[in-house]
Amino acid sequence: MTTELTAEVCVVGGGPAGLTLAVELAKRSVSVVILEQSGHFDRSFRGESVSPDSVWLLDRLGVLGRLDGAYQQMHRMEIIDSGSTVLRADFRRFPFPHPYPVEMPQPALLSALAGLGEEQHPEHFSLVRRATATRLLRADGGSGPVTGVSARTPEGELTVRAALTVAADGRFSKVREMSGLSYTKLPLDRDVVWLKLPFPKEWDDRTYRIRIRGDQHGLFIPTHPDSVRVGFNIPKGGLKELRAEGLPALYERLDRLAPELADSVRGEIRSWSDTSMLDIFTTLVPRWSMPGLMLIGDAAHTLTPILGQGVNHAIIDAVTLAPLVREAFDAGGDEAALLHAGTEFQRAREQSVATSRGLQLRQERLFALHGPGAVVRRSLYRVVDRSQKLKERVLGGAYFQLQKPGPHVVEAQSPAARI
Repeated sequence: MTTELTAEVCVVGGGPAGLTLAVELAKRSVSVVILEQSGHFDRSFRGESVSPDSVWLLDRLGVLGRLDGAYQQMHRMEIIDSGSTVLRADFRRFPFPHPYPVEMPQPALLSALAGLGEEQHPEHFSLVRRATATRLLRADGGSGPVTGVSARTPEGELTVRAALTVAADGRFSKVREMSGLSYTKLPLDRDVVWLKLPFPKEWDDRTYRIRIRGDQHGLFIPTHPDSVRVGFNIPKGGLKELRAEGLPALYERLDRLAPELADSVRGEIRSWSDTSMLDIFTTLVPRWSMPGLMLIGDAAHTLTPILGQGVNHAIIDAVTLAPLVREAFDAGGDEAALLHAGTEFQRAREQSVATSRGLQLRQERLFALHGPGAVVRRSLYRVVDRSQKLKERVLGGAYFQLQKPGPHVVEAQSPAARI
């Protein structure tokens, strides 16, 4: 059986980008159908770090109040290289309305966004779960603009016809593949093995920790309410070799980076199924739109895990695009108006994404240095550590692109001023 729905916008993907966009569109009286392939949000995510600018946006959007008690502010960051602390940053000293990144389980964030849309804008917001996009609908016998999506559901085929389809389906976007839009996937020199451990009693739970020894590094991220996420680098494609060495090789690698976790990792990680591997790459997409279709979030610009930039740019993308789409429909909602919205969206966001990507790639190169290069790395971090201004400059490119300095929430630069 085939079911057919009609909306002004069809969003494929119910992650942070897709749901934020859908809420912002529905708030502007744009009808939207969201297709989400999972049946629920109670899944295990790695991307739980939310940057200060996105925290500020979520507060302005009315989402943060729905998450009371479900997230944790982070007050500090420290980098320890070869046993010595080379950099400390205290976010409480950053002069912004929302200076803190937060750790927020994505199921809580996604549930809050979906609840906001369903409760406040039910006539314009429709979330369809367990719907997997299988085909883009095209006009003119398949050669014209995108006119919607076909999806597979447990009840049968679902067809959603829409003037605009938005791909918000992540770093491995199927919609991007189906669209034929060109892109370049740039693999980095490493992958990351992730695992989760009970939070150690001797650590405070408001500090991001980065440990480096030679060309090996680990990220230690407090995770609400009582765990720590651990990610450590391996050579690109090196998981098979690491597994062949057995779990003792994993234990020894973490012993070198965080010996205080030795007992915990041996007690909790009893098989490789207790770990996961993240393929690290970035994606360059020259054009984020085509007639009837736009890409946002990781589908348009995949970033690496450093500084939690994936969720950050997903949310900023959404609040930037929504008013442009509303303006396009106010101008008639034809192909030309929507294409113009897509062009303006990419123009508004491309430099910000490039800035974050550049910062991430520089950090990746620093982390990979060893021998004499590691001495240079430690010296650079110590120079930054001696200057609050340098800390604000280095972290500002990732964390504070929207907020203006000041103790109170003030009008932001574009795009947040459009909210």
